[in-house]
Amino acid sequence: LFNYAFTHPDSPLYLVPTAPLANFINHGGRKMAGEKPNVQIRWPKVGSNSAKLFEWAYNQKHGSHFDNDFENHPFGSNHNAWLKDHPIDVMERSGKLAFDYVALRDIREGDEILLDYGTLWHDAWSEFEGRHPYARSGYFRHAVGVPDGFYPENWLHVSDQYEIAEIQDLENKSLEPGVAVPLTWAHNGKPVGSKYAYAVGLEKGSSDRFLEYSEEKGVIELYRRLLTEQEGYHLPSDGFGVYNTEILANNTSKADKLMEFFAHRYHSDEWAFNMHYVAAWDESARKDIWKALGDAGFDTAIKGIGERFGYDNMTCFHSSYMGVTHCDKSLMHSDIYATDDKSWNIVFPLITVEGTGPELDIMSENMNTVIGVHYLKDVAYALGDFGYHQTRPTDYYNPDDSSVDYGDIAGNDIPIRVVFGAYCAQIDETNVAMIRYIYDGEDPAPFADQFKDVPMREIHWDRATGTSTLAKPGFTLPKSHPNPV
Repeated sequence: LFNYAFTHPDSPLYLVPTAPLANFINHGGRKMAGEKPNVQIRWPKVGSNSAKLFEWAYNQKHGSHFDNDFENHPFGSNHNAWLKDHPIDVMERSGKLAFDYVALRDIREGDEILLDYGTLWHDAWSEFEGRHPYARSGYFRHAVGVPDGFYPENWLHVSDQYEIAEIQDLENKSLEPGVAVPLTWAHNGKPVGSKYAYAVGLEKGSSDRFLEYSEEKGVIELYRRLLTEQEGYHLPSDGFGVYNTEILANNTSKADKLMEFFAHRYHSDEWAFNMHYVAAWDESARKDIWKALGDAGFDTAIKGIGERFGYDNMTCFHSSYMGVTHCDKSLMHSDIYATDDKSWNIVFPLITVEGTGPELDIMSENMNTVIGVHYLKDVAYALGDFGYHQTRPTDYYNPDDSSVDYGDIAGNDIPIRVVFGAYCAQIDETNVAMIRYIYDGEDPAPFADQFKDVPMREIHWDRATGTSTLAKPGFTLPKSHPNPV
């Protein structure tokens, strides 16, 4: 296939003709035994049949089917539109652009059609042909060169790697607290997912404050024991256990000693990773987590999302820690779906491993592209309805892999990654049944009774009153407050 592709040495874009017999056109010209090219390639001229056909095809709004508007299309309004696009956008419209083969002189019946493949191809072929067959490294492989000026400047000296603009920006400049911005592609400024992939600014120090809380409650110590499979903490795949903070943390208060968390080792056999979820098991732990989130400044995130999308209120109905040290593969999935675009999984990091690659994969809206992103301190990723994502393959430490020598690494030196996620939504009559179904799908789900009544008995951000109440969990809308449904 490579031998039939057209390209420019300074561009990542390769064009492969798929028209019948087009790839039978051989090289002619230069010093090829006096043979000269009799055709060349060019972009379709305005008004030609090929220009009309591919102007219509390339500008379709839908990737899976064509609009039936050929007769009424304003031809010439976006002629050869691909020449204005970034190579990544052109690649995503494969099969919807074209060039013409144009005769350079009269071609008689029986004449072979010949095309000038360019200087680079010709020199490579001459070098290959001049070698003894036994001295050749393999088959000849070289793309066909395009004529000078054929590729526009915007196709040259650019990358074909997908990158998210906000991630590049946020690594150098923090996002303002409460500001929610869509993740957009660096090459064209278009959203990765118009409805479900956002970054939200947290208050400065939010990640560290919530990490400090998590260490005080013994959650981080629990992760170190779970992820290194210490005695009494080696859960089987899909197994879970309940743990008391008293055995995990020093100087716990009387109230802390009563709190319990559960840990769930999730599909580790099926998905080949050691992800463990840790979440509140009893009501005191649930309220304590929400209060700590509020104290850390997480209110700004739900307020930012609520204001961005015009919600009346938001309730955080589920939360959990997620910790991992190795992942061979995981499942591309969506935690939130079919909730009338009113629910979000909001995730931010507590502990990451320096010098490693991206940790989270996010799928684009057209489902053609998966992009890896780094977790960033004091920045949350908000994934809404059908926001597909997965844990990216990584290998910090694998206690089950005897082929790797980890040396003297042990205990607190084990590299682990821990992030925290909260499901938050405007819960009303349009989605309460679906949200309860989503929550019940979390195994276990100890707080399913929270969905008994609408309006929700617990509201964590309210537009009408301006109230943000994560730091005071249990807030209920006053009876005089208008029904938000």
